[in-house]
Amino acid sequence: MEFLQQNLAWAALAAVSGGWLLFDFVRNQGNKTLVSPTEATMLINREDAIVVDVRDQGEYGKGHIPNARHLPMAEFARRATELDKFKNRPIILCCATGARSGSALATLKKAGFEKLYNLRGGLIEWEKAGQPVSKKRK
Repeated sequence: MEFLQQNLAWAALAAVSGGWLLFDFVRNQGNKTLVSPTEATMLINREDAIVVDVRDQGEYGKGHIPNARHLPMAEFARRATELDKFKNRPIILCCATGARSGSALATLKKAGFEKLYNLRGGLIEWEKAGQPVSKKRK
């Protein structure tokens, strides 16, 4: 008990960070469409998943997941039929943070796609995880 009293700030920090991890874990249990960069890599390598980047041209040009198809969110509803040939394959949608790609996922879900995933944290988390980024145009 004396240890906790002398290190109250550290104990509080440990409790808050543990609580946040637990909250994040519980929150993501209901959303099976969110995948981490590691899970996305496994889907790409094991199930030949397609990556679709919905960021605008400027963002995409600065760097994207290698072999990602570019379908900007501004054109997504009009061009979503380009993905029909991939309906039986997993599709991973990504943007900068995961927000815009969530909207694209909803659009594809309404169109009858089933194997849809949203890259949690977007390209920001992808880069933080040390995953490769390409500047080649696809």
